[in-house]
Amino acid sequence: MSRNESATPRPQLVNWDVAASTAASLTPAGPTMTPADINRAVENMRHLAGASVNHVHTISRLDAARDLRDSELLIVDRASWSRANSQSFRALMEPALDHLAATRPEVLKSASLTLGGTVTGAQLGAILAFLSSKVLGQYDPFVPPRTGLGGRLMLVAPNIISVERELNVDPSDFRLWVCLHEQTHRVQFAAAPWLKDHMTGNIGQLTSGLMEQADTLSERLGAAVRNIAAAKARSRGEAVPSDEGAATEGVPPRPAGVLSLLQAPEDKALLSHLTAVMSLLEGHANVVMDGVDGSIVPSVKTIRRRFNARGKSRGPLEKIIRQLMGLDAKMRQYSDGSKFVRRVVSQTGMDGFNAVWEAASHLPTEREIHAPDEWIDRMSLRRHG
Repeated sequence: MSRNESATPRPQLVNWDVAASTAASLTPAGPTMTPADINRAVENMRHLAGASVNHVHTISRLDAARDLRDSELLIVDRASWSRANSQSFRALMEPALDHLAATRPEVLKSASLTLGGTVTGAQLGAILAFLSSKVLGQYDPFVPPRTGLGGRLMLVAPNIISVERELNVDPSDFRLWVCLHEQTHRVQFAAAPWLKDHMTGNIGQLTSGLMEQADTLSERLGAAVRNIAAAKARSRGEAVPSDEGAATEGVPPRPAGVLSLLQAPEDKALLSHLTAVMSLLEGHANVVMDGVDGSIVPSVKTIRRRFNARGKSRGPLEKIIRQLMGLDAKMRQYSDGSKFVRRVVSQTGMDGFNAVWEAASHLPTEREIHAPDEWIDRMSLRRHG
């Protein structure tokens, strides 16, 4: 191989610049506000995010909440959320792509791959743009290495404001309630500093399994985008052609999820493990968020009732993620994880539950998420009563 050939950059399975620019261009506008109102809302959210940490510490009993300086807090708009997630996807996928280039270079020599990477980037960008109007907040531990920061907590201001207006609830109360959930994720990774590398490694192995079938990645993402478009059309009462992934009577929709590519037993085991971890993280954050009373969030009962009613009627994030990734039953992680945490805490106390953050071997399996007593027995935790 000549010097020039070795210097030629390898084709991209995903054009990340296209993904970011597409997401930014397709992201829907947020609620109409004056610049002064925007500034006040941003400052209020920043203040409440800081105030929520002490409540997370009190409820979770995790001392890691006392020092979160290794991560950052960002109040973002929808386009910024999309760009940030494009960066994180790239950070997670690039190691698998490098491994593929080293072990199966022929996969990356397709003449159409560069064009395919552009198409895939546009498809990923369209998905991120759609999700950008649904997410209230996100703790992202997979930040590309820079300045030594371990992660970033993003509060998506336009979405928080839209939902508080829709529910007609007290803005400060609702914002604090949301912050309690998102700051709990930040505290989780601070309490278990090994967790980021553990998840990165597992996601990397899972991604490698997907990259082995790189030639169908664009097709799968394209099907996901079509399913999202069909779901939006159906929500508006519009007719959807049967080839858009919609189910006809008695016939289920075609599987379009990227994860439906996974066939190897080891890949399915990785997915099961990651599902259990995500169930744990989301369930724990929900339990902490619901651990507040009227002394902390005066209108919390009203917020819970109206937010839960909204979720039952819409469930936008769960529905879209299910269509995108083909998870279906996997998206029960919020409720399943909450049940696991509540059962363990009721039997062992919060300090007993917090053993879960001590080592990777302490993480529950997917089976244990549904059978908390098995985890309690495996951990040899003394039960209350």
